[in-house]
Amino acid sequence: MLAFTFPGQGSQRSGMGHAWVEHPSWEVVAEASDIAGRDLTALLLDAPMEELTLTANAQLATFVMSLIVLDAVERVGLFPGACAGHSLGEYTALVASGALSLSDGTRLVIERGDAMQAAADQRPGTMAALIGISDDDAEAACQRAEAEVWVANYNAPGQVVIAGTVEGIAVATERAKELGARKVLPIPVSGAFHTQLMLPARTRLRQTLDAVEFHAPEVPVVANVDARIHADAGEWPGLLSSQLCSPVRWRQLLETLSGRGATVLAELGPGGVLTGLVRRTVPDVRGVAVAVPDDLDKLMDMVAGTDEWTATAEAHQGEHLYTSERVIVSPAPGVFEPDVGLAALESTALAEATAAPGSGQGAAPGSILAVGDRVGTVGLTDVRTPFHGILVRWLAVRGERVVEGQPVAWIRSPGSAG
Repeated sequence: MLAFTFPGQGSQRSGMGHAWVEHPSWEVVAEASDIAGRDLTALLLDAPMEELTLTANAQLATFVMSLIVLDAVERVGLFPGACAGHSLGEYTALVASGALSLSDGTRLVIERGDAMQAAADQRPGTMAALIGISDDDAEAACQRAEAEVWVANYNAPGQVVIAGTVEGIAVATERAKELGARKVLPIPVSGAFHTQLMLPARTRLRQTLDAVEFHAPEVPVVANVDARIHADAGEWPGLLSSQLCSPVRWRQLLETLSGRGATVLAELGPGGVLTGLVRRTVPDVRGVAVAVPDDLDKLMDMVAGTDEWTATAEAHQGEHLYTSERVIVSPAPGVFEPDVGLAALESTALAEATAAPGSGQGAAPGSILAVGDRVGTVGLTDVRTPFHGILVRWLAVRGERVVEGQPVAWIRSPGSAG
């Protein structure tokens, strides 16, 4: 199963949008700018880090950048079997899953950033990462500090982030060193996010959350607050409200995704912090960061090389799926049955494939598919191609049980000879 994860505040980088300006997915910026009532182009291309570090700017810029990458990934035909996002990234995950519209998601992110900045101005705080310490010892360090300091993120085994007042952090980090923390890394923020110091932001944000329409997610979304999947749309306003004052249980969340069968976790957006946490937390799951257009090929390679998504792993060694190629994915869970007579192009030259577009039944080897042609079924559901192209290879075999969003076939643009 392919799952999408989305980064939070702190992943933003100055000039992070430049690699995407010529990509079709850059059009997301114009749409988000219209919703936000401000031109976001300069924020993604020219803003210095001093400007991007401001909470309101950091959250909006990271959110939009992740949506650009999401759009690009969807354009090559990849869709998730599950989604999750770290802190702010949870809003991106809800947009990706269909639980929030782009317009509502953008407005919520703007309000969230403004509310958190106001709360930080009212009660200044900071955060620090503790490396080489257990969850229990990190909690004990905060308790022994006898100050306003709490665990804010359970990121990975041996990596915990704490947040609180400047005084509280100073004492808690000393206690953490006494309890065995190998390293303490200050995080340059002005607020104690995911702690009780964010209560004013929670109260303010809840009013906006209650005015927004949530939908049942089309794919499972794992929540930060409890690392559980919530399919009921009515639960998400409360979860997002609670998230502001509750620790992000990212380690537990990754374990939930792994336990549900995730084999590839794609981090969509700036940076690659979440991908590093995958390696530390669920080493059997492969992580890949998609931050620039060139990373799309890397993601496609990883998906195509996953044993569960290929007829045999050996058959695909050394092959590369470029962005001129597309993947047809299963629209539902169930048993896959390819259409009789629809054949894939294996070793013959693409230029020799001359079958006419049509029904997808009884086609010649290297069948050319038109948009909407059926390639098979999953249970009672038709699997149809959203792209025009030549069928290159099957990624699922007859009778294989597949999950929603799992690739079942490769196709390539007829004009691309590979």
